[in-house]
Amino acid sequence: MERTYVMIKPDVTTRQDADNAIADIKEMILNLGLQITADKMFDLSKEVLAEHYAHIVSKPFYPEIEEFMTSGPVVGMIVEGKNAVEKMGMLRGPTDPAGWGTDTIRAKYGKDIGTNAIHSSDSIENAEIEIVRFFAEDVV
Repeated sequence: MERTYVMIKPDVTTRQDADNAIADIKEMILNLGLQITADKMFDLSKEVLAEHYAHIVSKPFYPEIEEFMTSGPVVGMIVEGKNAVEKMGMLRGPTDPAGWGTDTIRAKYGKDIGTNAIHSSDSIENAEIEIVRFFAEDVV
């Protein structure tokens, strides 16, 4: 059983129909045969965000990401199942909108490369790091 971390971003959580959009995304995840074993809505601190995006924090576009990601709550989830990282990556869609296709969360809810609806871990190793980062008090 593989675990991954999934985060629904503020462009979804602040929509007028946020409850429906969040429920739809969760249903899309469950339809892949995956399980959501933990989820919570919370606000990101700038410190945790900088840790999460440490690989780009020095880039000139980072302040825009920080402003966006702290503009509203996020929904963090631990998702489990066979090939969870790979399945969530396919459901999420790539960062570049040109590759979003039609059957991805980003195609349905994303707006552009910066406001792209969802994050999911890109490897098993990063999933475990991100699960601890965002669920430390909740995960044994």
